Amino acid sequence: MSQIIDKTTDFVKEKLQGAEAGHDWYHIERVWKLSKKISENETCDAEIVELGALLHDIADPKFHNGDETLAPKVATEFLQSLNFPSDRIEKVAFIINNVSFKNTHEAPEHLPIELKIVQDADRIDAIGAIGIARTFNFGGFKNNLMYDPNIPPQVGMSKEDYKKSNGTTINHFYEKLLLLKDLLNTDSAKEIAKERHQFMLNFLDQFYKEWNVD
Repeated sequence: MSQIIDKTTDFVKEKLQGAEAGHDWYHIERVWKLSKKISENETCDAEIVELGALLHDIADPKFHNGDETLAPKVATEFLQSLNFPSDRIEKVAFIINNVSFKNTHEAPEHLPIELKIVQDADRIDAIGAIGIARTFNFGGFKNNLMYDPNIPPQVGMSKEDYKKSNGTTINHFYEKLLLLKDLLNTDSAKEIAKERHQFMLNFLDQFYKEWNVD
């Protein structure tokens, strides 16, 4: 197992050189570590969890013209090059296809625990201090407004509307980040999320005070 993980780690590091800072190797590494931490309390296939975590953002559609077929294709071809069993490649590809927040309503009803773990880890990395930093980094990358009190959040957007949205960075908290705590699958992830969720609420309170010169 360790050899496959080591080769995958090297592959992902190389592939994501120069990536936007919120979706770079360090994001992958944090999700990988969180996945391993969460999986300690679950009965699961640890190898599939690790590979799913390492490869979940190997070709994020946001940076590839919205192409959702590219990431599973890249991951599949890489794992095939290592002679990884095809039935296990399918499990990793399933994680990549279903991990995203925007695909929440399209996912099958009964999800494997391995996907739930990686999904929880990915969502935890989107909240708290790291989540705030990633959100403002991506907003700057997209040249979005930081905040406009005249533009209300669009909560409950369809997948297509979410993909096209260029709303303000502060609105993104209400459209996604503050919703994640209640979408987590595992008890250990929910526990980790509590402090991070509260940190975001505290941040928003302070942000509005400073914005309004209160």
